[in-house]
Amino acid sequence: MKHILYTLFFILIGYVGTTQTSTSWPNFRGNQQLTGTTPAQLPIKPNLLWTYSTDDNIKASPVVDGNKIVVGSTDGFVYCLDMDGKLAWKFDTGNSIEASALVLGNVVYIGNLDGSFFAINLEDGKKLWQYKCDNQISGSPNWWKDKTGTSILVGSYDYFLHCVDAQTGKARWKYELDNFINGAAACYDGKAVFGGCDGFLHVVDIETGKATTKVDVATYVASSATLERDFAYIGDYDGRFSRVDMAAKKITWTWEQEEVHLPFIASPALSENKIVIGNNDKFIYCFDKNKGELLWKYNTGKKIDASTVISGYKVLAANARGDIFILSLTDGKLLWNYELGSAVLSNPAVVKGKIIVGAFDGNIYCFGN
Repeated sequence: MKHILYTLFFILIGYVGTTQTSTSWPNFRGNQQLTGTTPAQLPIKPNLLWTYSTDDNIKASPVVDGNKIVVGSTDGFVYCLDMDGKLAWKFDTGNSIEASALVLGNVVYIGNLDGSFFAINLEDGKKLWQYKCDNQISGSPNWWKDKTGTSILVGSYDYFLHCVDAQTGKARWKYELDNFINGAAACYDGKAVFGGCDGFLHVVDIETGKATTKVDVATYVASSATLERDFAYIGDYDGRFSRVDMAAKKITWTWEQEEVHLPFIASPALSENKIVIGNNDKFIYCFDKNKGELLWKYNTGKKIDASTVISGYKVLAANARGDIFILSLTDGKLLWNYELGSAVLSNPAVVKGKIIVGAFDGNIYCFGN
């Protein structure tokens, strides 16, 4: 019976939840390239609709698939709520969760700080399999499907990017760095692209687990890269923000704030010719993606760890004071803000007419009209 259920679950992987829609935010940046964009429209003047309280801080970004919201808490539990904020199930992983989940098909993939990585049935919260890394998992998993099957990719503080078979939970390969992996791997054209605390941008062939490109970008990369074809956009701990041409294996432009050199913990959001990212210096920055020219900046009043989200011509952002903002993508003008009162360290999920956000007070908040 278990074999039949596994087969049914993973047949769905090829057909359900494989693309981002207006009702789906399946990983912490919304899609495999980690662009932080959504086809869903933001509510015009959002109101707080409901809250749900977990038993500890929330550092992970919520993810959404259809009528289900999934988020991990530092209390060690994975929570699954419906869109009205009612608990469908919760799953005890046994240790704190800081990494966002991935929802693929009918399965939730998520890791915790003791390095345990789980596949959980989205419908009922039952464990399908468990995989073990040798140190904590702080970044969201991602996925890729090719002729060899569906792979789940997740980085760990054990210095490895792990490639795990989505159906069985068995290791396919491990790629070793010289330091921690804190962020998620972006996936495009059969490649996994990610920064490490070794200061390099790594490009790894997902089928073979072998590196195709390695570019020295910084001393420490804590965030995740955003991809557009052969270009990767990445911030570092020394306050530099760069575009890397992966085909040419070189950095094509770098921007840095001359007065201060505070970290980019957040990941960038990319739409059309603009790329937007927040920094620990309190500012949201918008650049021309091709030239690296600063187009505008907005002072949020507190440091920013949470990644921005772009919906149409609007930017959704949050800071460590608990302020949530909607800005104009065109010129950075403030369109709406809300004082949550508790730090937001991870980006919100945006689906049709709704904003779902987790905060350091342990609450999940839903905004809408």
